[in-house]
Amino acid sequence: MRLALVHARFQLLETIRIPIALVGSAFFPAASMLFFVVPFAGDDPVAATYATASMVTFAVMSTNIFQYGIGVAEDRAQPWDPYLRTLPAGAAPRFAGRILAGLLMTVFSLLPVVVIAAVGTEARISGPAFLAALGTTVVVAVPFTLMGLAIGYSLPSKAAIVVAQVLFFPLAFGGGLILPPGSSPGFIEAIAPYLPTRGAAELMWAAVGDFRVNPTALVMLGVWVVVLAGLAGWAYRRDEGRRFS
Repeated sequence: MRLALVHARFQLLETIRIPIALVGSAFFPAASMLFFVVPFAGDDPVAATYATASMVTFAVMSTNIFQYGIGVAEDRAQPWDPYLRTLPAGAAPRFAGRILAGLLMTVFSLLPVVVIAAVGTEARISGPAFLAALGTTVVVAVPFTLMGLAIGYSLPSKAAIVVAQVLFFPLAFGGGLILPPGSSPGFIEAIAPYLPTRGAAELMWAAVGDFRVNPTALVMLGVWVVVLAGLAGWAYRRDEGRRFS
């Protein structure tokens, strides 16, 4: 655990040294709140609460895909990464440290969303629902963390940036994160349950309100976790075999 904390501190220091990275992780969720939620759903307590939950999912997705997808790919290009792989501690402390740092970055990206919801909308949430939403945030981060790791370990940094950006917006719009539940166009509602973003969003909606989760979306979220875990593990072993065998 001590080594994991050291690696997490190292990852955070690297990020803090480039302040624009901190700003970027919080910008898109905050901008989406200001442009989509405050003017269109801010006066309705129920709609504002669900929309804020959607933006929380949006923030979790964006932070983890870019943090791991681009961050891991960039680290692989540096001489420091091969050296770390030669140390006797193994990969577990580095993975744990990276995930801890990613969770802290996720919390940072959520702060503007929560502040805007509290100040600029009529969104309301009870204490138990807030705790449930916190726990759900950790759960819904899993598929996007695995997606980021799969991208980062399978692609060079320039390609990882493009793939992360190409995946990001279709997943957000296709999962119905931009509009309240049931307000998306028909073709979006048809494909949404099969995307990981919709299952994650529905878990968040259920945590903050009286929303019944679509079983298809929940099952597909589990399928995505299994598939992405397999891809991330394959990409890591492939990278290790290519560069260290």
